[in-house]
Amino acid sequence: MVTSLDGSIAVDGESGSLGNPNDLEVLLTLRSMADMIIVGAGTASGEGYGPPAKTGQRIGVATDSGNVDLDTELFTSGAGFVITNESTVVDERRVDVLRAGHERLDIAAAVARLTEIDPRVTYVQAEGGASFNGSLLDHDLIDELDLTVSPHLVGGAGKRLTAGATEALRRFELAHLLADSDGFVFSRWLRAC
Repeated sequence: MVTSLDGSIAVDGESGSLGNPNDLEVLLTLRSMADMIIVGAGTASGEGYGPPAKTGQRIGVATDSGNVDLDTELFTSGAGFVITNESTVVDERRVDVLRAGHERLDIAAAVARLTEIDPRVTYVQAEGGASFNGSLLDHDLIDELDLTVSPHLVGGAGKRLTAGATEALRRFELAHLLADSDGFVFSRWLRAC
């Protein structure tokens, strides 16, 4: 995840303008280590997600509405799958679907069942957006946070990393900290035991 100095996670609805080439390299390195990626539908659509570079890696797109474009290359490649609730209509002839929860997605149950999509899954990387992160936080599903702090002030009313989450205090411990010559700060935080 990337955030501005004043806590915004996006400029004009996209996170890319907050990053730099080093931030992108961190993201791509983390992706290469993950067995699976999960992401909210808004982020997948807004950031133009396509098939992953890592062979065999799957990308789960979480949605309560079912409003996903199954004609994008992410889904037509077979790499993408939909994570949703029992009542949302998704054409299961065109895409793998993992269902959890009746009227609303139960993300905790879905994450616990990701091996139904790929039995080899041990390391799952969540890539936002903010509301999806908030749901993960609410269900205590965040074990690690890799956070880039961009040397920019954004202003506005941009969302925070865990928008919509119930207020809670969960402690994380700093595992790594690095700054580059452009003023970007890269940190890795692990959930405290």
